[in-house]
Amino acid sequence: MMNNPIAGFSGEHRFLSNFWPVPGGVVFGHMYGPTTEHVYQAAKTLNPSARLRILSCETPGAAKRYGQELATIRPDWDSVKLGVMASLTKAKFSHPELADLLAATGDAEIIEGNHWCDTFWGVCSCDTHEGAGQNWLGKILMIERSQRLAAHHYV
Repeated sequence: MMNNPIAGFSGEHRFLSNFWPVPGGVVFGHMYGPTTEHVYQAAKTLNPSARLRILSCETPGAAKRYGQELATIRPDWDSVKLGVMASLTKAKFSHPELADLLAATGDAEIIEGNHWCDTFWGVCSCDTHEGAGQNWLGKILMIERSQRLAAHHYV
């Protein structure tokens, strides 16, 4: 039996958001940040000082804004960003309490629903996009969940 879809990262599903604080932080290569958003945004650049500034932002929202304003993005970003997000998601859900929360979503479809026109990572409900989107973050989360369930026999 399939659970109802998770259509957004609020309320009891807020932990699915890249803005959710990860116990002990997230490590990716030589970068460390309190949320996956911090590290994802820092990974967009090869500039060490820009990375440090993003990683030291007080909030994930500030990290996202700074990452969106970078003067230069690494040249291979479009070809590596899905892999970066998959690695960050794996790191985030390696924490037992978050892994348990992810497992508890069962077989529900996970949709990163938004209204800010993000049709790559999610599905946008604004008047222009009317529910269009590739939902890559939702897909990565569902893959991570299935791999964790298989590896830990959470059935």
